[in-house]
Amino acid sequence: MIQDIGPSKLNNSYVKTAPLPDDTVMAFDGEGKVLADANGGIIRFPTEKEIHSGNAIYLFGIDENRYFLDLGNNEGAVDGYERYDIRKLRDSGSGKELFAAFTAYHLWKWYAANIYCGRCKSPLVPDEKERALRCPGCGNIIYPRINPAVIVGVTSGDSILITRYRSGYAHNALIAGFCEIGETLEETVRREVMEEAGIRVKNIRYYKSQPWGMAEDLLMGFYCEADGDTDIHMDEGELKYAEWTKRSDIALQPSDISLTNEMMRMFKENRE
Repeated sequence: MIQDIGPSKLNNSYVKTAPLPDDTVMAFDGEGKVLADANGGIIRFPTEKEIHSGNAIYLFGIDENRYFLDLGNNEGAVDGYERYDIRKLRDSGSGKELFAAFTAYHLWKWYAANIYCGRCKSPLVPDEKERALRCPGCGNIIYPRINPAVIVGVTSGDSILITRYRSGYAHNALIAGFCEIGETLEETVRREVMEEAGIRVKNIRYYKSQPWGMAEDLLMGFYCEADGDTDIHMDEGELKYAEWTKRSDIALQPSDISLTNEMMRMFKENRE
């Protein structure tokens, strides 16, 4: 999956520091497109000495490499790099630099959406000690947004419920949805499967989680079994396809970076 970058390791501890000339700078424009070179399947981002950011904040480290975010909604060009939206970049490479891009994008969206205090309207400033934005006017503190969501492998004997979204990602997927206020994860699983496919489930069991910076999500994967009637009543507003699919007939996604694809593959290989 995208976060499996071993033996490399993400260090997401925040430190207040300025970029050095060889540090990596993630420069997003107002549409969320990042400057990158992804030719040949290898992703590179500009360094501070190439981009001269002038207004960069520390993001995280991967091994000995430090990554910064240009806070200026950088619209300029840099020789050797072009603009990639995060979906295009997803299809252009893999490895730790793709994970860095997803994680940087998550934080860029948060910084871009939190310029002023929602309580007193004062401009927010970065906290000195932790990854947070602080209001100097009223003391309000805002932390990065993380959306909890579930990925659900609903099974019935030797088949699993395969879906495709009405819009957006075009390949096979599983039932998925966001947790609502006051819900447990298990309740979210039951509700989402009922809403999208009209099926009751039982024997809900946790599989694995995944950070998914593209949508500011923390995805949590579950398998469960259909309970009783297996007739699908598809929510046509959310899905354009929902069918029970035998293990041997499952068509996997074109890349192996997502929790959804791993869960489909595990079922296909009878290892769930």
